[in-house]
Amino acid sequence: MSQKEDIIIVGVAGGSGSGKTTFARRLKESLGEEHCDILAQDSYYIDQSHRFDHDGGSVNFDHPSAIDFNLLASHMSELKKRFDVNVPIYDFATHKRKDDTHEFNPKKIILIDGILLYSQDVVLKELDHKLYVDCPEDLRFERRLNRDVKERGRTPEGVKSQFFSQVKPMHDEFVEPSKHAACDIVTVENFDEKCSEWVSYLQSKYF
Repeated sequence: MSQKEDIIIVGVAGGSGSGKTTFARRLKESLGEEHCDILAQDSYYIDQSHRFDHDGGSVNFDHPSAIDFNLLASHMSELKKRFDVNVPIYDFATHKRKDDTHEFNPKKIILIDGILLYSQDVVLKELDHKLYVDCPEDLRFERRLNRDVKERGRTPEGVKSQFFSQVKPMHDEFVEPSKHAACDIVTVENFDEKCSEWVSYLQSKYF
């Protein structure tokens, strides 16, 4: 099978609040929904409802053990074979998976969005390209604060406590060191330029 017939999987990793999801969405929009879709690492959180204290701190969601990476890697492998997969739907209000799943269909380009992707060998071996979105800590915290308060029902105090007791230490231990696995680094300064570059590259090489 030629590269133009293969399913291509691209990792988009980086710290929480780095802009990786925005970058992935821009790629998808530019490549077209008929050719590209996004599979999120966050869908693969394990059930934490029995431990969550409703405002963070009781569960470390930024440690690799919080994610079912084996299931994610299995789904990536199945998608490369052109099989549909049933992706868990994680409820950030109850912190457990919903009974329903989301049917994810293979597209020409599949973007995997997640902070810990490159810390896991089972995931790395399924990736064709690995991008890392780098961003200063103060900006990442500001974005995380706004998101979690507005979208996930958190208090500013709870978000701040969790960021500096868990998110930052886990970033320093697992996320930042995994940056070396990336084939390209996206920054705040080159964000738009890199998006255009990767759209052009993927289209010319695989379409």
